[in-house]
Amino acid sequence: MDVRHHPLPCTSLGSARTVTSLHFGTPGARPKVYIQASLHADELPGMLVAHHLRQKLAAAEAQGAIRGEVVLVPVANPIGLAQRIDHRPMGRFELNTSENFNRGYPDLAQVAFDRVGPALGGDAAENVRRVRQAVLDWLAEQTPVTELEGLRLALFRLAADADVVLDLHCDSEAVLHLYSETACWPALEPLARWLQAQTVLVADYGAGGQPFDEQLSGLWSQLAARLSAAGRPVPLPQACASATVELRGEADVGHAWAARDADGIWRYLQHLGAVACDPGPMPDPACAPTPLAGSEPLKAPCPGVLVFLADTGARLAPGDAVAEVIDPVTGHTTTLRTAQGGVLYARARERYAPAGLTVAKVAGSQPVRHGYLLSE
Repeated sequence: MDVRHHPLPCTSLGSARTVTSLHFGTPGARPKVYIQASLHADELPGMLVAHHLRQKLAAAEAQGAIRGEVVLVPVANPIGLAQRIDHRPMGRFELNTSENFNRGYPDLAQVAFDRVGPALGGDAAENVRRVRQAVLDWLAEQTPVTELEGLRLALFRLAADADVVLDLHCDSEAVLHLYSETACWPALEPLARWLQAQTVLVADYGAGGQPFDEQLSGLWSQLAARLSAAGRPVPLPQACASATVELRGEADVGHAWAARDADGIWRYLQHLGAVACDPGPMPDPACAPTPLAGSEPLKAPCPGVLVFLADTGARLAPGDAVAEVIDPVTGHTTTLRTAQGGVLYARARERYAPAGLTVAKVAGSQPVRHGYLLSE
């Protein structure tokens, strides 16, 4: 195991933070798999999964069983991890800028288009090599000023040339679910089966906000689209499959879940050929993918005490009740119902709902939204 430390810029006098990456296998070997945990720093299940994965990877490396290259970042956001206000963690947004740690990543497709677009030709493998090198060169040339800029740049430098990227997150209260770009789904379906994901949400590029995973897979889908629009439809495979893996809810931090999830990812690494050995028979899928645009957010229309009537993982019919918002002053109860039905895959941890709170999310089979599809 090669341990590398990546210092972030010093934003304030006398303070400094570092991102640490763990490298297994041979640099440059394929496939390269990049895995990071807790980019939203108050979403902790991924850190424990990374702990279990580290042990598996170290043992495999000692046995010479790493065939590709695996990069593991067990704490992807030291900035957010240190942010607390009134004893509560604040790891989703940087306090200095109010920016979401998982938004605002650079448009690598435009970088590649500008740098090597005219040089790409009829050899698909050579095109992939040139694009990756152009992106890595551009990232190496950037000079971040702030900690947040440095964090985004450090993570992208580690992940930009990976074949597969797994970004480990969690929701408030949830079943295990995945977000992915539609073009990545064929490569990621085995992961969903090994993890027994109960919901898989797919969307074409442009779900909103330029999140980490989408900007890495979008390098390939968007570069291909821009080349085609420019009259240069060269062969360019989808050379990176990236996914956000939501490891249930914030409180689901325990060895039983973590060991199970690490085992699912481990078998996926074996399936990819990054690690030697047969992963065994692949389980049947626990769900079929549904469009991210079919995710129905249920919002509280008024304030009150929040009482759930359906558990996460429940399969709901149109009109089924999900929760009640109760005003104990007036005695009025408002029942929230799903319009289209589907899987109740995530819900709020709070039990007091201010007006406008997203109370729950239901994955339906038909698109019901458009535009910005991700949460803030």
